This record gives sequence, C-alpha cells and structure tokens, in this order.
Amino acid sequence: MADYSENKPIWPGSSSFTAGNTPFGFFDNDTMFQTQSDAFAKFAAQNVGYPIMDVELIDINFYTAFESAVIEYSNQVNQVNITNNLLSTLGIQTGSDFLVSESLSNTLVGSSLSYVTKLSKTYGAEADSGGHDKWYTAKVKTSPGVQNYNIKTAISESGLPLDASSSIEIKRVLHNVPPAIIRYFDPFVGTGLGSQNLLDSMDFGGFSPSVNFMMMPLHQDLLRIQTIEFNDRIRKSHWSFEVHGDDIKIFPVPSVSGSIADLHFDSFHVEYVYEEKKANQSVLFGNTAVMNNVISDASNIPYTYQQFSHINDMGRAWIIKYGLAIIKEMLGYVRGKYSTVPIPNSEVTLNGSELVTQGQTEKEALITQLREFLDKLTKESMMTRQQAENDAMNEVLSRIPTKIYVG
Repeated sequence: MADYSENKPIWPGSSSFTAGNTPFGFFDNDTMFQTQSDAFAKFAAQNVGYPIMDVELIDINFYTAFESAVIEYSNQVNQVNITNNLLSTLGIQTGSDFLVSESLSNTLVGSSLSYVTKLSKTYGAEADSGGHDKWYTAKVKTSPGVQNYNIKTAISESGLPLDASSSIEIKRVLHNVPPAIIRYFDPFVGTGLGSQNLLDSMDFGGFSPSVNFMMMPLHQDLLRIQTIEFNDRIRKSHWSFEVHGDDIKIFPVPSVSGSIADLHFDSFHVEYVYEEKKANQSVLFGNTAVMNNVISDASNIPYTYQQFSHINDMGRAWIIKYGLAIIKEMLGYVRGKYSTVPIPNSEVTLNGSELVTQGQTEKEALITQLREFLDKLTKESMMTRQQAENDAMNEVLSRIPTKIYVG
C-alpha cells in the first residue's frame, strides 16, 4: 500500500492500484477493477487538465471516485431489481448473513408462489381449510339444568396451558343436532321410513332397502330428511349454542339422565386457538424461529453490489462518466479552499466553484439518464411494451388476405 504520510497534493501522473486503496474495498479483489482503476485515474486527470495543469489530487482520490461510481450504478440497478422481484421473494429464508453466495445479484429470479402460498395459509386458518394455527380441544363437562359454561375454566380443568392474560378464539363447538340420516329408517320417531315395516310384513324384508329407493323418486328422500330436521327445529329444543366472550350457552338444557325428554349429555368439546399465537404466526407466516432471517421488505432483500467484471460495456461507460463528474466536484472543493493564488507580480484565479457546479450538474444528468433507462426495464413497463407490440402485430396480420376454403 502506498505511503500517504507525507503531503502529496499533486497527482504524479501515474499510479499503481493495490487492494486496500479504496475506502470500502467492495471491488478490490476484482481483477478488472484493479486494472481499470489506474486507467480511470489517468483518464480523469487528463480530462481536468493534466499535464498542462496541476491536479491537486492523488491516486486514492481517483480510486475513491471510481468505487463511488460503481456503488451508485449498482444501487440504481438494484432498485429496479428489488421493484421487480420483491413480491416473488417475500418470506424466503436468507440465512444469518447476506453472504455473496446468498446474494440475488446476477441471479435470474423467476415467478414464485412461495409468498402467495404462505399468505393463503393465513386465510386458510380463518376459513378452516388448513393453515398453520394449532387447534386445541377442551372438554366441557355439563351439569343437569345448567346452560352457561366458562370456556377458560374448562381449559384449565383439561390441563391445557392457559394464563390470565391468554385470549382464546373458539373455532368450533362439537355440540350439534344428531344427523337426520341416522333416524331415516327408524319407524318409531314418526318421521322415519315406517313403510319399511310394510315390506317386512309382505316378505320383502330379505331384500336390500335399495328396493324401496327404486320405488320412490330421489326427492322423496330429501323431503323425508328435511321433515326430520324441521321437526327437531320447530317442535323440539334444537341442539345449538351461543358464544359470548369466554362463555358459551348451550341448548337444549342438559337434563337428568334417564329423563323422559332424554336430553342428557355429560359433556361436549370445544376447539379453539390462542389469539396471541395466531396473530404472531399470521404476521410471521408461522415461522417464529427464523423471523429475523426472512425477506420482509426492500431493506433486507439480499442484493449486493454488482461485481465490476460482470458489468457490460454500457454500464462501465456510465461508471467512467459518473466517476469523472465526482472527480470534478472533488477537485472543485479542493481548489475552492482558496479562490486565488498569488504569483510573482500577479495572482491566479482558481475555477473551484465552476468545477463543483459542473460536476454536480453532470451527476444529476447521468442519474436521470440511467433512471429513465432502467424504468423501461421494470416488469410492468416490459409487459406494457409487449402488449403494444402484440397489438401492432395483430393489426399487421389482420391485413393479410384470408384464404377462402372451398369444400
């Protein structure tokens, strides 16, 4: 590494780049960057007047400007990459560090259903069609004549984890009216298939009940089942429940076992989830163990700086121009320290402010030019352009004479 302990305000005319000459060293191990750094230093110095004029900079100033230009180019390109690929990479595990091997730079990112699939699981949990929420089951013991029961009390009695601050969400209550189909063939309920007895009395009982189905239209079965359900709903105390906070009210009222109403049941079950766990899993897609190691937004999607040797000639041309603009601005600040320099019998006016203005203007113009170009490469812009091309092609093809088919 060069020795900069002495004051060397004038660029000597040549330099030799070595690793460690740049502030960050992002590209110091890139062979092409090492070669181009010295070439850029000579190019920039000659563009600001060397050797006709002294250039009050040294080699590390040129290297810094060159590294800054590559960083800015990578930043602009990666902004477009992030815009294009963030939706396809959300939720992907990144690892503990954003290493080069884990970088998405120089990687073709295709369409991914990972984010959509994970997001659908959260909706599936609400729709009771899957998801990642774990359901717990608690047994609620009933007492004769008691309709209201506290779910948290039942959970504690079941030995399941629960504290005072826990909030639960009831997902399903397993307390439903017995299905009508189990009484479909019961001749003793009045609504069943009592005509089956008639078949038995006429020696048709040895045949399958399917014989009876063949003798009746299908809607007869549906009407009979509906009759049983309406009978339970209107004439009886229907099996149902109401949930109010952590309390549940059940119907019918549990009665003493063996009563005439025969409405005794000693328990029913409730399926529930913990609201805190559900909220956390919904936000983190159910993976709390790696919540800090997944792509969540534009700030941690692993795009690294583009390697200089992988940038094409168009990009390197932009980098050289932008680096030159930085050099002009840098040199302008150095010369701006003194507006004039005394010489024998006269003084020299330095162009510091002019160089600063020129460098800033060129940087803004180059950024605008690159942004306009990159904006055309977003997926949205390319799809719009492709649609326009397709419309134009269809218009051209529509003017081609169509063959007349003669049968």
